Amino acid sequence: MTTALAARSNLQKTVRIAVCGIVQGVGFRPYVWRLASGCNLRGEVYNDASGVMIKAAGYQADIDQFLKKLKLEIPPLSRIDQIECLDLDENIQRKSFEITQSSDGYKSPHITADAALCSACLDETLSPFERRFRYPFTNCTYCGPRFSIVKKAPYDRSNTSMARFDLCDDCRTEFSDVDDRRFHAQPIACHVCGPKASLVHLNEGIVTYDMHSMLDDVDAVCSLLQKGEIVAIRGVGGFHLACDATNSSVIKKLRKRKQRAAKPFALMARDLDIIRQYSVVSEQEEQLLKSPEAPIVLLKSNGENSLPDELAPGLNTLGFMLPYTPMHVLILRRMTRPVVMTSANLSDAPQVTSNEEVSEKLKGIADYALFHDRDIVNRVDDSVVRVMCGRARIMRRSRGYAPGAIKLPEGFETTPDLLAYGGELKSTFCLLTAGAAILSQHQGDLEDADTYEDYQNSLKLFQDLYQHAPEMLAGDMHPEYLSTKLAVERAHSEDLPIALIQHHHAHIASCLAENNVSLSAKPVLGVALDGLGFGGDGEIWGGEFMLADYKDYKRLGTFKPVAMIGGAQAIKEPWRNVYAHLMAEMGWDRFAMNFNELDLYKSLEAKPLKTINQMLKHNTNVPLASSCGRLFDAVAAATGLCFDSAAFEGQGATLLEAAIDEDVLNATGEEAAYPFAIPTLQLNGLPYIEPLAMWQALFGDLILKTPLPVIAARFHNGMARIIIDMISRNIKTCSMDGHDVSQVVLTGGCFQNATLLGLVQKGLRNQGLEVLTHSTVPSNDGGLALGQVVIAAAKLIQNRSA
Repeated sequence: MTTALAARSNLQKTVRIAVCGIVQGVGFRPYVWRLASGCNLRGEVYNDASGVMIKAAGYQADIDQFLKKLKLEIPPLSRIDQIECLDLDENIQRKSFEITQSSDGYKSPHITADAALCSACLDETLSPFERRFRYPFTNCTYCGPRFSIVKKAPYDRSNTSMARFDLCDDCRTEFSDVDDRRFHAQPIACHVCGPKASLVHLNEGIVTYDMHSMLDDVDAVCSLLQKGEIVAIRGVGGFHLACDATNSSVIKKLRKRKQRAAKPFALMARDLDIIRQYSVVSEQEEQLLKSPEAPIVLLKSNGENSLPDELAPGLNTLGFMLPYTPMHVLILRRMTRPVVMTSANLSDAPQVTSNEEVSEKLKGIADYALFHDRDIVNRVDDSVVRVMCGRARIMRRSRGYAPGAIKLPEGFETTPDLLAYGGELKSTFCLLTAGAAILSQHQGDLEDADTYEDYQNSLKLFQDLYQHAPEMLAGDMHPEYLSTKLAVERAHSEDLPIALIQHHHAHIASCLAENNVSLSAKPVLGVALDGLGFGGDGEIWGGEFMLADYKDYKRLGTFKPVAMIGGAQAIKEPWRNVYAHLMAEMGWDRFAMNFNELDLYKSLEAKPLKTINQMLKHNTNVPLASSCGRLFDAVAAATGLCFDSAAFEGQGATLLEAAIDEDVLNATGEEAAYPFAIPTLQLNGLPYIEPLAMWQALFGDLILKTPLPVIAARFHNGMARIIIDMISRNIKTCSMDGHDVSQVVLTGGCFQNATLLGLVQKGLRNQGLEVLTHSTVPSNDGGLALGQVVIAAAKLIQNRSA
């Protein structure tokens, strides 16, 4: 060996590189192997508790090149949160770079979400020269089922519902070839060895596809949809009910059978060209539709063509998604129009997942069913996303996003395992482990018995998957929430500490965590507007302005407390809210004297007002609620948009937003906004938003027969202006108390109203304030559990340091 070569040899070193993030089950180790081999490094890569561990030996220049490239060309489903490189004082004896088995004690906070069909698998599925031609379950390392099929950790085929499908020789060769994109792709299969699809008539049994198609059972579904049939289709995370979205009569039939009167149906179309016939699609919305997450994207429904009103009654948006599995691609291959693709269930029940349930729960709703024999372990609904104020905002976080780990801000790194149980509606739960929050997929409304059972099963599965043993529990402060009762029961049975968190404080903390606000950051001005939540004083809150951080909150302002006549019945029957506001603002006699010519007067007179008045007089089942959501309901009822009953939560608010006149909305004069005031409550001196002047102006507009779109615009403008005024007043109060507030959090379900969010955000930014809003976590109760878990963690850290 020459002196020069000897000197170069002495420059070799060994390093250990820990990579944290979404790096398991996404092709990351083969990616590292190819990169390390190309950089002439020796060593190994394997999964461990932190993510992926790399031990590499080589020259410093080669190691530097490897580290530089490591972040640049990562697999499409992966995400690097942190890379830590340490020098090792040891020699690696391996002569090449290898992929080795997971280390003992394997525990990762990252389980990959299900991913939409990648372009390579799409090409294979559609090519007659490929062995997976027209195979409905084609997948690889970069796409396909993940979370929906996993039973326990680690994510190996034997721990998924693919375990019973033994790989054929060809698939095994792909699985074992480190250079193949299917290397260690756990769900891979083909016509020979994998799951099969079969078409069934729900009244007559097995159907031979040649009755409806010249190809196969999957293609036959297309023919059935074109003929006006309703078909239950087993997808990734559950069954869908599908029908022709241009056929008004079949849509009406589906609504009647499914008992879903007005809630919008989701749609799927073969390609973007079809979607653009009915909706305007921005570049950002296009990217969302084509993303690996493939959510339902809410789009403006003002394309060249129109679809039946029955799809989304009264709304100006349509929820579209593109085919995200090979099965969907093949079904829609010949379909030149959109199809309804809604969850297969009766209204408010959880989505059906098993073949066996279909005969019991969907017979009488669907005419046919397309089954397959790959079991769905975890129910996963379609996610819903809407672009608002230039950002994609998740409204329902499920398929494609859950259970993706949310890295927590600075200060939460050493928190032990915690578990938060979430709320009652749009429920989720949240595990805190290894410095990350694992927010579950959308669970639904726990008042439904099947949903509640599913919630408990999911909770057990998550704890098994993440080997999670919480040292503390958290739940909502509301004593009657089923999630809270479950948390309290477990705390008692296992002798665990429990933190019961105020609902709106949890909303604010959820937004802080999502925006990576550190544990030690100064308090913010949090605005939490929703339907209702249990208040710190035992009353019902729903329109709250708070000085808050993770550890504590102080209530600074609110909406006017108004009776919820009949309690929860007021959520279902909006007329109760407008009557409650009338009685709180002006009384029936004054209203009758000034506005008796209104249709609203006649409609209210037909209600059992004598009984209602007695309830109000004796304070019987008429709890006061400072609810922004109920104010929206009241205005929607007053204008006739949604008077007698709400077909779904928030229907009145969505109809009111859809009705807006954009020209009036963008005007700046006094006539463009209804007036509100900010007096103080006699009981505690708290500033509150008083809507009396708004009601007088709105009723005056109704007398003048002012167009509904103008009324809707004036209401939204007025609401935005008074919210901004309240925030400005609160910030001045904070300043006098020694708190320098420069950040405002906007959270709660009412801020899923794009108009309200946009107006308030713009007004606050014009004042030089930083506005924090939601994007990756829902602003509604779907994000509540995240807020609960970080508040509980903050309290635990505070107590331990005391």
